[in-house]
Amino acid sequence: MRISQYLLTTQKESPAGAETISHQLMLRAGMIRSLGAGLYQWLPLGLRVLRKVEHIVRKEMNAIGGLELLMPSVQSSDIWEESGRWDTFGPELLKFKDRHDRETCLAPTHEEAITSMMRHELKSYKQLPIIFYQIQTKFRDEIRPRAGVLRSREFIMKDAYSFHLDAESLTETYEKFYQAYTRIFTQLGLTFRAARADTGSIGGSVSHEFHVITPSGEDKLAISTESDFCTNVELLDAKEGDPSPDGKGTLTITRGIEVGHIFQLGDVYSKKFNASVLDENGKAVIMQMGCYGIGVSRIVAAAIEQCHDEKGIVWPAGIAPFDIVIIPMNMHKSERVQQASEKLYQELTQAGFDVLLDDRKERAGVMFADAELIGIPHRLVLGEKGLDSNTIEYKSRQKADTEEIAIDNVLNFLKKTALR
Repeated sequence: MRISQYLLTTQKESPAGAETISHQLMLRAGMIRSLGAGLYQWLPLGLRVLRKVEHIVRKEMNAIGGLELLMPSVQSSDIWEESGRWDTFGPELLKFKDRHDRETCLAPTHEEAITSMMRHELKSYKQLPIIFYQIQTKFRDEIRPRAGVLRSREFIMKDAYSFHLDAESLTETYEKFYQAYTRIFTQLGLTFRAARADTGSIGGSVSHEFHVITPSGEDKLAISTESDFCTNVELLDAKEGDPSPDGKGTLTITRGIEVGHIFQLGDVYSKKFNASVLDENGKAVIMQMGCYGIGVSRIVAAAIEQCHDEKGIVWPAGIAPFDIVIIPMNMHKSERVQQASEKLYQELTQAGFDVLLDDRKERAGVMFADAELIGIPHRLVLGEKGLDSNTIEYKSRQKADTEEIAIDNVLNFLKKTALR
Protein backbone atom coordinates (compact mmCIF):
# COMPACT_ATOMS: atom_id res chain seq x y z
CA MET A 1 0.00 0.00 0.00
CA ARG A 2 1.24 3.46 -0.94
CA ILE A 3 0.61 6.17 1.64
CA SER A 4 -0.40 8.52 -1.19
CA GLN A 5 -3.36 6.17 -1.77
CA TYR A 6 -4.07 5.55 1.91
CA LEU A 7 -5.72 7.46 4.74
CA LEU A 8 -2.92 8.14 7.22
CA THR A 9 -4.02 10.88 9.61
CA THR A 10 -1.48 10.97 12.42
CA GLN A 11 -1.34 13.62 15.12
CA LYS A 12 1.69 14.93 17.01
CA GLU A 13 -0.08 15.74 20.26
CA SER A 14 -2.28 13.63 22.50
CA PRO A 15 -5.95 14.67 22.15
CA ALA A 16 -7.60 16.26 25.15
CA GLY A 17 -9.58 13.85 27.29
CA ALA A 18 -7.64 10.74 26.26
CA GLU A 19 -6.24 9.52 29.57
CA THR A 20 -4.92 6.03 28.83
CA ILE A 21 -1.90 5.33 26.64
CA SER A 22 -3.91 3.13 24.26
CA HIS A 23 -6.61 5.77 23.80
CA GLN A 24 -4.01 8.47 23.13
CA LEU A 25 -2.00 6.39 20.68
CA MET A 26 -5.01 4.99 18.81
CA LEU A 27 -6.23 8.54 18.23
CA ARG A 28 -2.77 9.89 17.38
CA ALA A 29 -2.05 7.01 14.99
CA GLY A 30 -5.35 7.53 13.17
CA MET A 31 -6.80 4.15 14.14
CA ILE A 32 -10.10 5.31 15.61
CA ARG A 33 -12.28 8.38 15.89
CA SER A 34 -15.00 9.10 18.43
CA LEU A 35 -18.60 9.38 17.28
CA GLY A 36 -20.03 9.89 20.76
CA ALA A 37 -19.60 8.74 24.35
CA GLY A 38 -18.17 5.21 24.17
CA LEU A 39 -18.78 4.94 20.42
CA TYR A 40 -15.83 4.63 18.01
CA GLN A 41 -15.35 4.47 14.28
CA TRP A 42 -12.48 2.31 13.06
CA LEU A 43 -10.36 3.91 10.37
CA PRO A 44 -8.51 1.74 7.80
CA LEU A 45 -5.30 1.51 9.86
CA GLY A 46 -7.14 0.39 12.99
CA LEU A 47 -9.34 -2.00 11.08
CA ARG A 48 -6.29 -3.78 9.66
CA VAL A 49 -5.16 -4.59 13.20
CA LEU A 50 -8.67 -5.58 14.25
CA ARG A 51 -9.00 -7.97 11.32
CA LYS A 52 -5.66 -9.60 12.11
CA VAL A 53 -6.82 -10.25 15.67
CA GLU A 54 -10.07 -11.68 14.30
CA HIS A 55 -8.11 -13.96 11.95
CA ILE A 56 -6.12 -15.51 14.78
CA VAL A 57 -9.23 -15.97 16.91
CA ARG A 58 -11.23 -17.47 14.04
CA LYS A 59 -8.43 -19.87 13.13
CA GLU A 60 -8.27 -21.31 16.64
CA MET A 61 -12.05 -21.53 16.98
CA ASN A 62 -12.18 -23.50 13.73
CA ALA A 63 -9.32 -25.70 14.93
CA ILE A 64 -11.37 -27.00 17.87
CA GLY A 65 -14.40 -27.66 15.71
CA GLY A 66 -16.29 -24.41 16.20
CA LEU A 67 -19.08 -23.68 13.73
CA GLU A 68 -19.37 -19.99 12.89
CA LEU A 69 -22.80 -18.39 12.78
CA LEU A 70 -24.23 -14.91 13.20
CA MET A 71 -27.05 -13.80 15.49
CA PRO A 72 -28.91 -10.47 15.62
CA SER A 73 -27.65 -7.68 17.83
CA VAL A 74 -31.25 -6.47 18.29
CA GLN A 75 -33.27 -8.91 20.37
CA SER A 76 -36.83 -9.25 21.59
CA SER A 77 -37.53 -8.99 25.31
CA ASP A 78 -39.28 -12.38 25.18
CA ILE A 79 -36.14 -14.50 25.42
CA TRP A 80 -34.64 -12.25 28.09
CA GLU A 81 -37.79 -12.56 30.16
CA GLU A 82 -37.64 -16.32 29.69
CA SER A 83 -34.11 -16.41 31.11
CA GLY A 84 -35.07 -14.04 33.92
CA ARG A 85 -32.44 -11.45 32.99
CA TRP A 86 -34.71 -8.77 31.50
CA ASP A 87 -35.14 -7.23 34.95
CA THR A 88 -31.90 -8.41 36.59
CA PHE A 89 -29.15 -7.72 34.05
CA GLY A 90 -29.07 -4.07 35.04
CA PRO A 91 -28.93 -0.68 33.29
CA GLU A 92 -26.18 -1.84 30.92
CA LEU A 93 -28.95 -3.59 28.98
CA LEU A 94 -30.15 -0.88 26.60
CA LYS A 95 -33.90 -1.30 26.17
CA PHE A 96 -36.18 0.39 23.65
CA LYS A 97 -39.46 -0.12 21.85
CA ASP A 98 -39.86 -0.61 18.12
CA ARG A 99 -42.60 1.00 16.01
CA HIS A 100 -45.03 -1.75 17.04
CA ASP A 101 -44.43 -0.94 20.70
CA ARG A 102 -42.57 -4.22 21.26
CA GLU A 103 -39.93 -4.30 24.00
CA THR A 104 -36.48 -4.79 22.48
CA CYS A 105 -32.82 -4.53 23.50
CA LEU A 106 -29.33 -4.24 22.06
CA ALA A 107 -27.67 -7.50 23.01
CA PRO A 108 -24.73 -7.31 25.44
CA THR A 109 -24.29 -11.08 25.10
CA HIS A 110 -26.06 -13.97 23.35
CA GLU A 111 -26.76 -16.79 25.82
CA GLU A 112 -30.51 -16.28 25.43
CA ALA A 113 -30.43 -16.16 21.65
CA ILE A 114 -28.27 -19.25 21.17
CA THR A 115 -30.16 -21.34 23.73
CA SER A 116 -33.53 -20.32 22.32
CA MET A 117 -32.38 -21.33 18.84
CA MET A 118 -30.66 -24.60 19.73
CA ARG A 119 -33.56 -26.00 21.74
CA HIS A 120 -35.24 -26.34 18.33
CA GLU A 121 -32.19 -27.35 16.27
CA LEU A 122 -30.62 -29.99 18.52
CA LYS A 123 -32.71 -33.14 18.97
CA SER A 124 -30.40 -36.07 19.69
CA TYR A 125 -27.35 -36.91 21.78
CA LYS A 126 -25.74 -37.92 18.47
CA GLN A 127 -25.43 -34.22 17.61
CA LEU A 128 -23.40 -33.52 20.77
CA PRO A 129 -21.00 -32.13 21.76
CA ILE A 130 -21.20 -29.16 19.43
CA ILE A 131 -19.65 -25.66 19.43
CA PHE A 132 -20.98 -22.48 17.84
CA TYR A 133 -19.26 -19.09 17.71
CA GLN A 134 -19.62 -15.64 16.20
CA ILE A 135 -17.56 -12.45 15.93
CA GLN A 136 -20.09 -9.69 16.33
CA THR A 137 -20.93 -6.27 17.72
CA LYS A 138 -22.18 -6.05 21.31
CA PHE A 139 -23.59 -3.10 23.23
CA ARG A 140 -23.46 -2.38 26.94
CA ASP A 141 -24.70 0.98 28.15
CA GLU A 142 -21.75 1.79 30.41
CA ILE A 143 -22.50 4.56 32.89
CA ARG A 144 -19.01 6.02 32.39
CA PRO A 145 -17.43 4.82 29.14
CA ARG A 146 -13.73 5.58 29.31
CA ALA A 147 -10.27 4.57 28.15
CA GLY A 148 -11.22 4.48 24.48
CA VAL A 149 -12.08 1.00 23.21
CA LEU A 150 -10.98 -0.58 26.49
CA ARG A 151 -14.37 0.30 27.96
CA SER A 152 -16.65 1.48 25.22
CA ARG A 153 -20.39 1.01 24.93
CA GLU A 154 -20.24 -0.68 21.53
CA PHE A 155 -17.51 -3.26 20.98
CA ILE A 156 -16.60 -6.33 18.96
CA MET A 157 -16.57 -9.68 20.70
CA LYS A 158 -16.05 -13.31 19.84
CA ASP A 159 -18.61 -15.29 21.78
CA ALA A 160 -18.86 -19.08 21.63
CA TYR A 161 -21.29 -21.58 23.11
CA SER A 162 -21.04 -25.33 23.56
CA PHE A 163 -23.78 -27.92 24.16
CA HIS A 164 -23.29 -31.28 25.87
CA LEU A 165 -25.10 -34.35 27.09
CA ASP A 166 -23.32 -34.37 30.44
CA ALA A 167 -20.94 -32.49 32.73
CA GLU A 168 -17.97 -34.66 31.76
CA SER A 169 -18.28 -33.63 28.12
CA LEU A 170 -18.61 -29.97 29.16
CA THR A 171 -15.41 -30.20 31.20
CA GLU A 172 -13.53 -31.69 28.23
CA THR A 173 -14.64 -28.88 25.90
CA TYR A 174 -13.93 -26.25 28.56
CA GLU A 175 -10.33 -27.51 28.63
CA LYS A 176 -10.18 -27.30 24.82
CA PHE A 177 -11.20 -23.64 25.02
CA TYR A 178 -8.69 -22.99 27.79
CA GLN A 179 -5.92 -24.34 25.55
CA ALA A 180 -7.27 -22.56 22.47
CA TYR A 181 -7.28 -19.24 24.33
CA THR A 182 -3.72 -19.91 25.47
CA ARG A 183 -2.71 -20.43 21.84
CA ILE A 184 -4.58 -17.31 20.72
CA PHE A 185 -2.89 -14.97 23.19
CA THR A 186 0.48 -16.60 22.53
CA GLN A 187 0.08 -16.00 18.78
CA LEU A 188 -0.97 -12.44 19.48
CA GLY A 189 2.45 -11.97 21.07
CA LEU A 190 1.09 -10.82 24.44
CA THR A 191 2.18 -11.51 28.02
CA PHE A 192 -0.93 -12.90 29.71
CA ARG A 193 -2.23 -15.05 32.54
CA ALA A 194 -5.39 -17.08 33.09
CA ALA A 195 -7.02 -16.38 36.46
CA ARG A 196 -9.74 -18.13 38.41
CA ALA A 197 -12.71 -15.79 38.42
CA ASP A 198 -16.24 -15.07 39.58
CA THR A 199 -19.00 -16.10 37.16
CA GLY A 200 -20.80 -12.78 37.70
CA SER A 201 -23.98 -11.95 35.79
CA ILE A 202 -23.38 -14.71 33.24
CA GLY A 203 -23.80 -17.48 35.80
CA GLY A 204 -22.47 -21.02 36.03
CA SER A 205 -20.10 -22.89 38.32
CA VAL A 206 -16.55 -22.52 36.95
CA SER A 207 -14.88 -19.66 35.09
CA HIS A 208 -11.45 -18.31 34.16
CA GLU A 209 -10.47 -14.84 33.00
CA PHE A 210 -7.59 -14.23 30.61
CA HIS A 211 -5.66 -11.04 31.37
CA VAL A 212 -3.06 -9.08 29.43
CA ILE A 213 -0.51 -8.13 32.07
CA THR A 214 0.09 -4.38 32.28
CA PRO A 215 0.43 -1.84 35.13
CA SER A 216 -2.52 0.09 33.69
CA GLY A 217 -4.93 -2.84 34.12
CA GLU A 218 -8.08 -2.39 36.20
CA ASP A 219 -7.97 -5.88 37.74
CA LYS A 220 -5.62 -6.96 40.53
CA LEU A 221 -4.22 -10.45 40.16
CA ALA A 222 -2.44 -12.71 42.67
CA ILE A 223 0.16 -14.77 40.81
CA SER A 224 2.44 -17.51 42.12
CA THR A 225 6.17 -17.02 41.63
CA GLU A 226 6.70 -20.73 40.91
CA SER A 227 3.54 -22.08 39.24
CA ASP A 228 0.63 -21.21 36.96
CA PHE A 229 -1.57 -20.32 39.92
CA CYS A 230 -3.38 -17.04 39.30
CA THR A 231 -6.58 -15.63 40.69
CA ASN A 232 -8.42 -12.36 40.84
CA VAL A 233 -7.75 -10.81 44.25
CA GLU A 234 -11.51 -10.37 44.64
CA LEU A 235 -11.61 -14.14 45.24
CA LEU A 236 -8.60 -14.34 47.55
CA ASP A 237 -7.73 -12.32 50.63
CA ALA A 238 -4.01 -12.13 49.97
CA LYS A 239 -1.14 -9.71 49.85
CA GLU A 240 2.31 -9.54 48.28
CA GLY A 241 4.60 -12.28 49.60
CA ASP A 242 1.89 -14.58 51.00
CA PRO A 243 2.38 -18.31 50.35
CA SER A 244 0.67 -19.46 47.15
CA PRO A 245 -2.46 -21.54 47.91
CA ASP A 246 -1.15 -24.36 45.69
CA GLY A 247 1.93 -24.69 47.90
CA LYS A 248 4.32 -23.51 45.20
CA GLY A 249 6.17 -20.26 45.76
CA THR A 250 4.77 -16.99 47.03
CA LEU A 251 2.27 -14.54 45.62
CA THR A 252 2.99 -11.37 43.70
CA ILE A 253 0.24 -8.82 43.11
CA THR A 254 0.07 -7.42 39.59
CA ARG A 255 -2.49 -5.84 37.30
CA GLY A 256 -4.14 -7.01 34.13
CA ILE A 257 -6.73 -6.14 31.51
CA GLU A 258 -9.40 -8.80 31.06
CA VAL A 259 -9.57 -9.79 27.39
CA GLY A 260 -11.18 -13.23 27.62
CA HIS A 261 -13.56 -15.12 29.90
CA ILE A 262 -14.72 -18.74 29.79
CA PHE A 263 -17.58 -20.28 31.79
CA GLN A 264 -19.02 -23.68 32.58
CA LEU A 265 -22.68 -22.71 32.58
CA GLY A 266 -24.11 -26.14 33.29
CA ASP A 267 -27.91 -25.96 32.91
CA VAL A 268 -28.34 -22.31 34.00
CA TYR A 269 -29.87 -21.37 30.63
CA SER A 270 -30.78 -24.71 29.09
CA LYS A 271 -33.08 -25.58 32.00
CA LYS A 272 -34.95 -22.28 31.74
CA PHE A 273 -35.41 -22.75 28.00
CA ASN A 274 -36.14 -26.48 28.33
CA ALA A 275 -33.31 -27.12 25.85
CA SER A 276 -33.12 -30.91 25.83
CA VAL A 277 -32.12 -33.79 23.57
CA LEU A 278 -32.98 -37.46 23.58
CA ASP A 279 -30.27 -39.69 25.04
CA GLU A 280 -29.42 -43.18 23.77
CA ASN A 281 -32.39 -44.57 25.70
CA GLY A 282 -34.82 -42.10 24.17
CA LYS A 283 -35.10 -40.07 27.37
CA ALA A 284 -35.17 -36.26 27.25
CA VAL A 285 -32.09 -34.79 28.94
CA ILE A 286 -31.46 -31.09 29.60
CA MET A 287 -28.23 -30.11 27.87
CA GLN A 288 -25.17 -28.79 29.66
CA MET A 289 -23.68 -25.59 28.28
CA GLY A 290 -20.48 -23.58 28.25
CA CYS A 291 -19.86 -20.03 27.01
CA TYR A 292 -16.58 -18.45 26.01
CA GLY A 293 -15.89 -14.79 25.21
CA ILE A 294 -12.97 -12.80 23.82
CA GLY A 295 -12.99 -9.00 23.58
CA VAL A 296 -11.62 -8.64 20.06
CA SER A 297 -11.62 -4.84 19.93
CA ARG A 298 -10.40 -4.64 23.53
CA ILE A 299 -7.39 -6.80 22.62
CA VAL A 300 -6.17 -4.09 20.23
CA ALA A 301 -6.09 -1.51 23.02
CA ALA A 302 -4.70 -3.97 25.60
CA ALA A 303 -1.84 -4.81 23.22
CA ILE A 304 -0.95 -1.11 22.99
CA GLU A 305 -1.09 -0.73 26.79
CA GLN A 306 1.47 -3.51 27.03
CA CYS A 307 3.52 -2.73 23.90
CA HIS A 308 4.50 0.91 23.51
CA ASP A 309 7.34 3.34 24.15
CA GLU A 310 7.83 7.10 24.15
CA LYS A 311 7.66 7.20 20.34
CA GLY A 312 4.42 5.27 19.88
CA ILE A 313 3.09 1.76 19.42
CA VAL A 314 5.37 -1.29 19.28
CA TRP A 315 3.09 -3.93 17.76
CA PRO A 316 3.69 -7.64 18.21
CA ALA A 317 4.52 -8.89 14.71
CA GLY A 318 1.33 -10.93 14.25
CA ILE A 319 -1.11 -8.02 14.54
CA ALA A 320 0.83 -5.04 13.17
CA PRO A 321 -1.14 -3.20 10.46
CA PHE A 322 1.82 -3.58 8.10
CA ASP A 323 4.93 -5.75 8.35
CA ILE A 324 7.35 -3.40 6.64
CA VAL A 325 7.57 0.29 5.81
CA ILE A 326 9.80 1.47 2.96
CA ILE A 327 11.02 5.06 3.35
CA PRO A 328 12.80 6.48 0.27
CA MET A 329 14.97 9.55 0.74
CA ASN A 330 14.13 12.34 -1.74
CA MET A 331 12.16 9.91 -3.88
CA HIS A 332 10.57 12.71 -5.89
CA LYS A 333 13.95 14.21 -6.77
CA SER A 334 15.83 11.00 -7.53
CA GLU A 335 14.56 8.71 -10.27
CA ARG A 336 17.13 6.16 -9.15
CA VAL A 337 15.74 6.02 -5.60
CA GLN A 338 12.19 5.96 -6.93
CA GLN A 339 12.88 2.96 -9.19
CA ALA A 340 14.72 1.06 -6.47
CA SER A 341 11.90 1.71 -4.00
CA GLU A 342 9.22 0.57 -6.44
CA LYS A 343 11.18 -2.57 -7.28
CA LEU A 344 11.67 -3.44 -3.62
CA TYR A 345 8.01 -2.70 -2.86
CA GLN A 346 6.89 -5.12 -5.59
CA GLU A 347 9.31 -7.85 -4.54
CA LEU A 348 8.32 -7.76 -0.87
CA THR A 349 4.62 -7.58 -1.67
CA GLN A 350 4.86 -10.57 -4.01
CA ALA A 351 6.71 -12.44 -1.26
CA GLY A 352 3.64 -12.12 0.94
CA PHE A 353 4.59 -9.21 3.20
CA ASP A 354 2.19 -6.40 4.07
CA VAL A 355 4.24 -3.43 2.87
CA LEU A 356 3.66 0.29 3.27
CA LEU A 357 5.55 2.56 0.86
CA ASP A 358 5.92 6.12 2.12
CA ASP A 359 5.80 7.96 -1.19
CA ARG A 360 4.84 11.33 0.31
CA LYS A 361 6.74 14.56 -0.27
CA GLU A 362 7.65 14.81 3.40
CA ARG A 363 10.80 15.39 5.38
CA ALA A 364 12.63 12.26 6.59
CA GLY A 365 11.90 13.17 10.21
CA VAL A 366 8.15 13.22 9.59
CA MET A 367 8.22 9.85 7.82
CA PHE A 368 10.34 8.27 10.57
CA ALA A 369 8.08 9.65 13.30
CA ASP A 370 4.93 8.35 11.61
CA ALA A 371 6.44 4.88 11.11
CA GLU A 372 7.38 4.70 14.79
CA LEU A 373 4.05 6.10 15.98
CA ILE A 374 1.97 3.52 14.11
CA GLY A 375 4.38 0.79 15.15
CA ILE A 376 5.42 -0.94 11.93
CA PRO A 377 7.86 -3.70 12.99
CA HIS A 378 10.44 -3.35 10.18
CA ARG A 379 11.73 -0.18 8.51
CA LEU A 380 13.78 0.04 5.31
CA VAL A 381 15.37 3.32 4.23
CA LEU A 382 16.68 3.83 0.69
CA GLY A 383 18.86 6.71 -0.42
CA GLU A 384 21.45 7.68 -2.99
CA LYS A 385 24.33 6.96 -0.62
CA GLY A 386 23.06 3.47 0.13
CA LEU A 387 22.44 2.69 -3.50
CA ASP A 388 26.06 3.67 -4.24
CA SER A 389 27.20 0.99 -1.81
CA ASN A 390 24.38 -1.43 -2.77
CA THR A 391 22.88 -1.31 0.75
CA ILE A 392 19.65 -0.45 2.51
CA GLU A 393 19.33 0.80 6.08
CA TYR A 394 17.25 -1.54 8.24
CA LYS A 395 15.76 -0.87 11.66
CA SER A 396 13.59 -3.02 13.90
CA ARG A 397 10.88 -1.10 15.77
CA GLN A 398 11.92 -2.95 18.92
CA LYS A 399 15.57 -1.85 18.72
CA ALA A 400 17.35 1.48 18.75
CA ASP A 401 20.19 0.64 16.36
CA THR A 402 20.14 0.48 12.58
CA GLU A 403 22.14 -1.81 10.32
CA GLU A 404 23.12 -1.91 6.67
CA ILE A 405 21.74 -4.79 4.58
CA ALA A 406 22.91 -5.69 1.09
CA ILE A 407 20.10 -4.90 -1.36
CA ASP A 408 20.34 -8.34 -2.92
CA ASN A 409 19.92 -9.93 0.50
CA VAL A 410 16.98 -7.89 1.81
CA LEU A 411 14.29 -10.45 0.96
CA ASN A 412 16.15 -13.36 2.57
CA PHE A 413 17.00 -11.21 5.57
CA LEU A 414 13.38 -10.25 6.14
CA LYS A 415 12.14 -13.83 5.68
CA LYS A 416 14.43 -14.80 8.57
CA THR A 417 13.91 -11.68 10.68
CA ALA A 418 10.19 -10.98 10.32
CA LEU A 419 8.23 -13.57 12.28
CA ARG A 420 5.65 -14.79 9.78
